[in-house]
Amino acid sequence: MTTVLIADDQPLQRFGSRMLLESQDDMTVVGEATNGSEAVRLAAELHPDVVLMDIRMPGLDGIEATRRITAAGDRTRILIVTTFDLDEYAYAGLRAGASGFLVKDAQPEELLAGIRAVATGDAVVAPSLTRRLLDAYVHHLPTDPSPEAPPQEDPRLASLTDREREILTVIGQGWTNTEIATRLHLAESTVKTHVGRILAKTGSRDRIQAVILAYDTKLVQPS
Repeated sequence: MTTVLIADDQPLQRFGSRMLLESQDDMTVVGEATNGSEAVRLAAELHPDVVLMDIRMPGLDGIEATRRITAAGDRTRILIVTTFDLDEYAYAGLRAGASGFLVKDAQPEELLAGIRAVATGDAVVAPSLTRRLLDAYVHHLPTDPSPEAPPQEDPRLASLTDREREILTVIGQGWTNTEIATRLHLAESTVKTHVGRILAKTGSRDRIQAVILAYDTKLVQPS
């Protein structure tokens, strides 16, 4: 059973999410928060598997709430909900430690699939919305003031083998484990082992944090 905390300041949004989630045999809503501070407090008390986190809430916003919840080191995963005109905030939420994001007008099955993916640690990376967000917002990342100077090796990549660096690159490109196994001619179990080692060596919380790392270190360039 996946336990979910809903954090949103809109009563109708919370009600709709609760009705949808509680119609599922494998999900239950353990609490509702109307602002970021309440979300942080309830996450610490209830230890939900997933927090559905709105971004724009009164007082403490969803980004700072996400940062505080993930910094606590609990197993709780954060799924950001946003709208297209808030891409910048969604990206900030992912950098704060969220495991994925969805738009508020997502289809019910997309929301349910996102929650299940995040709950099992397979962060919401593959959907085109996530790639589009990262591709769009990566243009706002600081540029190298000396583009002709030799790039500095990011210390987070230093311990990766050549194969792990290759796999991190294609993770950043949105490949699933199955796609990696097929295209690189590896067993899927071997891919999973490599992914686990990459996350551990780079200190990435989950797969989407590895995607952000691939962008930050320029292993992947925006399309």
